[in-house]
Amino acid sequence: MNFKSTRIFIGGLLAAMMLSAVLAGSATAAPQWRFDGTPLEGEETIVGAAEKSSLTLTGMTTTCANFLYEIKIKNSGGVGTGSVTDLPLFNCTTDTKCTVEAIEPKSFPWTANLKEVSGKNYIVISGVHVKIVYGNPLCVLFETEVEVTGNAGGLIENTTESATFNESSFSATGTKLNSFGTEVKWNGFFPAEAFQTKREHKLTVS
Repeated sequence: MNFKSTRIFIGGLLAAMMLSAVLAGSATAAPQWRFDGTPLEGEETIVGAAEKSSLTLTGMTTTCANFLYEIKIKNSGGVGTGSVTDLPLFNCTTDTKCTVEAIEPKSFPWTANLKEVSGKNYIVISGVHVKIVYGNPLCVLFETEVEVTGNAGGLIENTTESATFNESSFSATGTKLNSFGTEVKWNGFFPAEAFQTKREHKLTVS
């Protein structure tokens, strides 16, 4: 191998090494669940309640005063993952003549993964499935079983230990909820806290 060939070979090798370093750095930079700044080891359960959460479909908004949740979380392969295992909904009303006869999440568990987009961290919930039955004969959806399905992305805020779901967070994560082929909008602010061994420890994502 002559000098010119050797220089090209070394240059290519250095470029490959730099690319590998960049890829490795990207892999380690994936968001993880942390408590008091330290990556979570093992599994933890986080719980919380929305400060009013609503679903808007077909020109009608359904709001639940009690919108609770439970998520089992862990870090796997350097990335924060989890699963939504419970989501009881109570005291739900609409902004129309329709009443809420029944509302029930289905098909648990729903998958939850952390995702970084443009320097911000999000939780993406896949496999969302909620069934709603509306009442009142004057309601356009009277006795109709409405199914809301799809994926939902929420912005993580470390300062408030919370996730916010809205039109902006859905757009950033490329997620969408649907019913009858029509997009459903979800708005909600969800504070979170550990329920097991990490209780009273600060929860963050980074």
